[in-house]
Amino acid sequence: MNNSRRTFIKTSGLAIAGAALLPKFLLASERKIERLGLQLYSVRDAMKNDPAGSLKKLADMGYIHVEHANYVDRKFYGYSAKDFKKLLADTNLQMPSGHTVMTAQDWDNTKNDFTDKWKYTIEDAAEVGQRYVISPWLDDNLRTDLDGLKRFMTQFNKCGELCKSNGMTFGYHNHNFEFSTKVNGNTLYDFILANTDPSLVAQQMDIGNMLGAGGIALDLLKKYPGRFELMHVKDEIKSTTGGGMDGYDSTVLGQGVMPVKDIVKEARKIGGTSQFIIEQESYQGKDPFDCVKIDLQIMNKWGF
Repeated sequence: MNNSRRTFIKTSGLAIAGAALLPKFLLASERKIERLGLQLYSVRDAMKNDPAGSLKKLADMGYIHVEHANYVDRKFYGYSAKDFKKLLADTNLQMPSGHTVMTAQDWDNTKNDFTDKWKYTIEDAAEVGQRYVISPWLDDNLRTDLDGLKRFMTQFNKCGELCKSNGMTFGYHNHNFEFSTKVNGNTLYDFILANTDPSLVAQQMDIGNMLGAGGIALDLLKKYPGRFELMHVKDEIKSTTGGGMDGYDSTVLGQGVMPVKDIVKEARKIGGTSQFIIEQESYQGKDPFDCVKIDLQIMNKWGF
């Protein structure tokens, strides 16, 4: 282990103190920068087979920001953090955010600290240029375990402190189970928002994932104003294949059943949203790159 890495792991336990030393105006101003990007899961097969070529295609379309969904064994799409950062720079792209699942096992109770594995995750995110570390999942065994949920929300807040001390923000991304699962008579999503510190844990609202489980984006923006710093922008149609999430498939923006334009407008107005990330997971027989090109054009037309 080299000295810089040893120093990172040793000092990351001082997250609260480190965060206090950061200039507050820098943290505040970062949240005001509006970005439009693409979740790379939208072109997942291409990113698996040819990351460099895929990123170039996206840059040529006009994308500037992307969000990863592949960090395995300290590599982004098979590249080290340093090499993937160079790949992004070579294609004139930036990656302000990324998805990496944090589990309860990433906290070491014997040390009362995060595991080295999770600290490396934060270190690599910082190296590649992320501003947001987003966890997009919650294990099945935690979803109805009230005591376990409370401990995990405490872990969320502690990860917020760790990220903040390293110049980043920790966040959570929803799927559908947060709305179909009940905790003390409320939804699991209500529980997550009630038990996480807004100054430490940002919410990335996926407006499409929640639809079939009863989550209505416009209602949530009004119920929790200012809580959704990031958003996955999607449109949905009824699934014709019997698959999808709760009977819905994503589709090209503006061609589905969701009032997407109204949602992103309201998110700008009251949601506290500054990071808008396009995601399309199904394509109705079209080429994924053709879809995300149209999605970008639609968002540009809507003023992004």
